[in-house]
Amino acid sequence: MRTLTTLTGNSQKLDGGAMFGNAPKALWQRWMAPDELNRIDLGCRALLVQEPGRNILIETGIGAFFSPELKQRFGVQEERHVLLDSLAAAGLSDTDIDIVVLTHLHFDHAGGLLAAWEEEKPARLLFPNAQFITGRRQWQRACAPHARDRASYIPELLQLLEASGRLHLIDESEHCELLGPDWRLHWSDGHTPGQLLPEVAMAGGPVVFPGDLIPGAPWVHLPITMGYDRFPEGLIEEKEALLADLIGRGGRLVFTHDPDVAMGRVICDAKGRYGLEQTQTEVRGLAE
Repeated sequence: MRTLTTLTGNSQKLDGGAMFGNAPKALWQRWMAPDELNRIDLGCRALLVQEPGRNILIETGIGAFFSPELKQRFGVQEERHVLLDSLAAAGLSDTDIDIVVLTHLHFDHAGGLLAAWEEEKPARLLFPNAQFITGRRQWQRACAPHARDRASYIPELLQLLEASGRLHLIDESEHCELLGPDWRLHWSDGHTPGQLLPEVAMAGGPVVFPGDLIPGAPWVHLPITMGYDRFPEGLIEEKEALLADLIGRGGRLVFTHDPDVAMGRVICDAKGRYGLEQTQTEVRGLAE
């Protein structure tokens, strides 16, 4: 039997205009209220998939690897590594994770692989027993980033992953041998090249972790993109294809950055507008 549990990681506050691209503030503030600095609350949610004999973690959030000044710059709210606390609440530690699936390698999705910052100590990789999976083209991008997204990657993390001998770079196929036939992979380039979007088969309908293709419930609306996206028009087309596919199969989405909505089932109204129903603030041991 397979079970799903959402895990809370470190939270952030980021500029609302950057998170909603060319959408006007008059629109996006209906969904997420900004503070006095125009920042909105964002989560960094991971998904724990437990199968017979193995624990699989999708993403690790931003973690607590930043120094205090960088925590302040990027709006990280907690000093401790919150994901480790969430794993402990589920009866696990990072040593119990067998596979970590990384949609992409931006610091707010992969930074949780690192231990919390300690003054004058080098970065240290957690999850000592895990195999790490990410897309080959995303790895190539991280190792040779564009000037636009160079600051989004952590060079020390890339070095540690490569040195671990446990890194698996996946070409863009629908399945991955390490994950098995019950897992399906979707791919996206609109936010960053070679973003991997894992789908887990469940009896109540497939569950997709869409990473930064659809970071939260407001971004289910087709025109809504982020200022951080590489190709917004292409991203909208990728998003529409994924949502249309999930409509036909009763699919659900788990959101990494939405502070309030952990999961929802995709719907479409008579005017062709996508939305959500059966939303949940958290998922605890879902088994179907």
